[in-house]
Amino acid sequence: MQWVIGVVLFLVLVFVLVTSALKVVAQYERGVILRLGRFVGIREPGLRVIIPFIDRMWKVDTRIVTMDVPAQEVITRDNVTIKVDAVVYLRVINADDAVLKVADYVRATSLISQTTLRSVLGQSELDEILSRRDELNAKLQHIVDEQTDPWGVKVNTVEIKDVQLPEGMQRAMAAQAEAERDRRAKVVHADGEYQASEKLAQAAAVLSQQPAALQLRYLGVLKEIATERTSMVIFPIPIDLFSAFLAKPSEPKK
Repeated sequence: MQWVIGVVLFLVLVFVLVTSALKVVAQYERGVILRLGRFVGIREPGLRVIIPFIDRMWKVDTRIVTMDVPAQEVITRDNVTIKVDAVVYLRVINADDAVLKVADYVRATSLISQTTLRSVLGQSELDEILSRRDELNAKLQHIVDEQTDPWGVKVNTVEIKDVQLPEGMQRAMAAQAEAERDRRAKVVHADGEYQASEKLAQAAAVLSQQPAALQLRYLGVLKEIATERTSMVIFPIPIDLFSAFLAKPSEPKK
């Protein structure tokens, strides 16, 4: 009976040793090995063997990680308080640095992104934040990437997602936009009136030189009036038609 228990214990010990020694590293992972607390190398994807109870493996994900930056209150250079959030895309390029040089690279990158977001946007005016977002994104990515590079972390992109304005500022900007639209509409209308007046002046000059053209225009207007279904039509008659009747008779010669 005792030898059966011994065999069972031996088998259990062998199973524990085998499972502790065999590690599977996925294609998107890298295994960082510490032997008695000292870094000894990185294991590539596949089935890997380590020394049980002596070696310790940390698996580091090398895929791109999407990290949301919580909304931050920012006071812009022109003293406007806004709330801005962002998203950061990062990936580990040096697994040993990500394990040995920082305790939690995702949390550390998040904190760095928050402070950088407040600092960069605090040096910009509101109009720049709203209209030059691509330039600000590139600047944020460059600064955050420089600070995370010693940790073996590459920041690929930083994107400002949303800019929340105070209600008073939103109403002021809406009123400004409406006033700008009205101004443009008035400019377009005035320009149209100016062009129309030029064409009318040209037409008047032509009609003044060609009286027959004026009569043809008059007949055209009469034709247009005739097509209207009205109960009464007033025909404007040029005074020139009555010039022969209005002329004073010449006095008889003595």
